[in-house]
Amino acid sequence: MKVILLADVYKQGVAGEVVEVADGYARNYLIPKKLAAKATLSELARAERLRETAAARKAELENRLNDLARQIDGVELVFGRRAANTGKLFGSVTTTDIAQALYEKVGIDINRRRISQQAIREIGLFEVPVRLGTEISPVLRIHVVREEELASFLAARGAAEAQAAAPVTEAEAPTAETAEPVMEAEAPAPDATE
Repeated sequence: MKVILLADVYKQGVAGEVVEVADGYARNYLIPKKLAAKATLSELARAERLRETAAARKAELENRLNDLARQIDGVELVFGRRAANTGKLFGSVTTTDIAQALYEKVGIDINRRRISQQAIREIGLFEVPVRLGTEISPVLRIHVVREEELASFLAARGAAEAQAAAPVTEAEAPTAETAEPVMEAEAPAPDATE
């Protein structure tokens, strides 16, 4: 029997597709559960509308995924773990750990299966790609340090960020030294005209 799928059905097809299935499967399962309808002319027109709405939903989802990809691209995550003298971890940093840390830092919940990396088992800096969207391929920067060095690493990193931000604020705000010469330059001009 030819039916039009009204929803995605595992191993049969996607919504809006016309497929040939066994008569009993259609009558006893697909049609009663409203997963499919018998392929008639009116149902074929309805299927076309279903395909259009499905394409619109897919495009909207793709746009949302691309927005998320832009938001998480370049995010740095730091993990403190116990490690041997050789740099090998006693355990690992898993994709679940990375997804949880990303949620805590950025507030975006990513399925751990989208994080394309095996468990990290060494100390160091790792770039982990995330399968999300089609426009860009976001990369997470993962720092794994020893547990006992975590506080000093975060402090050094915070100091470096503060130092990088400091010249920007000084350049924007005029200092007292730069403001005084401007005043002096304006003061002699009225005396010269009198």
